[in-house]
Amino acid sequence: MMTAKSYLTLALLVIVTAGEASTSEPVQPERGFTRESKAAVHADNFMIVAAHPLAAEAGYDVLARGGTAMDAAVATQMVLNLVEPQSSGIGGGAFLVYYDRNDDTLHTFDGRETAPAGIEPDRFLDAAGAPLPWWERITGGGSVGVPGTLMLMETAHRRFGREPWADLLAPAIELARAGFTVSPRLAASVAEAAERGLTRFEPTRSYFFDDDGHPVVAGERLVNEAFARTLETIAAEGSTPFYTGDIARAIVDTVNASRPDSMSMADLAAYAVIERPAVCAPFRAWRVCGMGPPSSGALTVGQILGLLARFEPGRGAFDATAVHRFAEAARLAYADRAAYMADSDFVAVPTTGLLDAGYLDRRAALIAPDRAMGEALAGQPPRLEAAVEFAPDASEELAGTSHVSIVDSHGNVLSLTTTIESGFGSRLMTGGFLLNNELTDFSPVADVEGRPVANRIEPGKRPRSSMAPSIVFDASGAPVLVAGSPGGSQIINYVAKTIVAILERGLDPQAAVSAPHFGNRNGDTELEAGTLAESLRGPLESLGHEIRVGDMNSGLHVIALDPGGGLTGGADPRREGVALGR
Repeated sequence: MMTAKSYLTLALLVIVTAGEASTSEPVQPERGFTRESKAAVHADNFMIVAAHPLAAEAGYDVLARGGTAMDAAVATQMVLNLVEPQSSGIGGGAFLVYYDRNDDTLHTFDGRETAPAGIEPDRFLDAAGAPLPWWERITGGGSVGVPGTLMLMETAHRRFGREPWADLLAPAIELARAGFTVSPRLAASVAEAAERGLTRFEPTRSYFFDDDGHPVVAGERLVNEAFARTLETIAAEGSTPFYTGDIARAIVDTVNASRPDSMSMADLAAYAVIERPAVCAPFRAWRVCGMGPPSSGALTVGQILGLLARFEPGRGAFDATAVHRFAEAARLAYADRAAYMADSDFVAVPTTGLLDAGYLDRRAALIAPDRAMGEALAGQPPRLEAAVEFAPDASEELAGTSHVSIVDSHGNVLSLTTTIESGFGSRLMTGGFLLNNELTDFSPVADVEGRPVANRIEPGKRPRSSMAPSIVFDASGAPVLVAGSPGGSQIINYVAKTIVAILERGLDPQAAVSAPHFGNRNGDTELEAGTLAESLRGPLESLGHEIRVGDMNSGLHVIALDPGGGLTGGADPRREGVALGR
């Protein structure tokens, strides 16, 4: 069995920059810059899969000394903030799905960013009432939501952690002060973002670029003394300085210097992590569980899987028939997502109705074997609440974000998806960490032709998300799979496809996450450029699919739990993550 240290060494050696595939898509803020061959990793006691070798090693060390999955997640997230700053960090938000073996209970925590109390409904509209250009919406203080990741980590650690909080922050503090080696992916991401606002603000500019404007390069050592000091304060005092103290003041000043009156100290002080009911959906012999609204992840993944379960299962690689069915199921699910899913504290989301067996029967009947349906309309799920006719929401989500999957030696299972939204978030930095641009996940328009948009901007509301941290259980209630991914609104397709690949089609976790991507977001059927998925273009077009070939930048991290106790992990070859276990 490969040890953690030897696997880490191998991982660092094989991270290479790959050429970008030709694509007709708009340029994404954070592309997949690695395409390395990875083998499934096996372990007997514990395992972590995370997006950077140094972050995975920090979590591994915690697990090796008997820490819980939650302990390991804290250490891992703090290192990710340092070495993968474009994707996640304490300036953003997260969703946590946690299976506690002691009480045999699933817990889901909402650490999503929140709209400030003074936000205006026209925040992202121009003088004529039209949405501002996308990159104008992202950049600066107007896009920053109140961060939730730090409070989420602290709250869950108090419930499920064993190790001292300060000890878990020590690896990130040491790395920040001593410096870490810039990876090819980070270097390429910085270079690509230079023309999209990354040089606009200090101290972001001087952290990622030299005095002559040259971006950091792969192999360079990058020191973040400001982040080390921030983490030392948090290690000693917890999240209090972040939400009511000096760190909070620095966040508010940074945001308001870019866009006056966008955030207040009261906004930070009012933030709360919410433990919400898990959303679970049946899929053949299993139960797939995840985060409910304001995440659309578990509901939309659950709908896709529920629709596919109405058809005969397949085995092995996905052929054109399987991709056609998947794309049609995804169209229907994304149509419902656009109409009904938003922050359930503000909108009566018909959660039960969207997964109702009779409703899914009726929706599955719309999937024809020999033709694509084109753009799907939202259905009419059964609901207990008074029906509101919402307009579809066409808001975009870009492919930032990171995912961590962990199984510890005590039998606890963790699925954490964490984000600052698009690559490098708002481009604003304070205390050594970047601030999110999560408010751009709201619909920029509040209504369409007199009908309200469920995901419209409102004070104190949490924007809809596609993050889909998932844990799958067998018929006996035992966890069998933990999965999740970054990738903006494509996350749902990535996670659903991977669950199908492992549970139904028999692929091991590494083969499943490495398999070519495909999907549909109620528009074109998307095929991953430079992969065998492109060979399905002709057969799918003959069924009436409009095809778009492009980069599909996932970061899937999966662990399968065998009935006998073994663990098998897979890390996405599109990024530089690794699976480590013992």
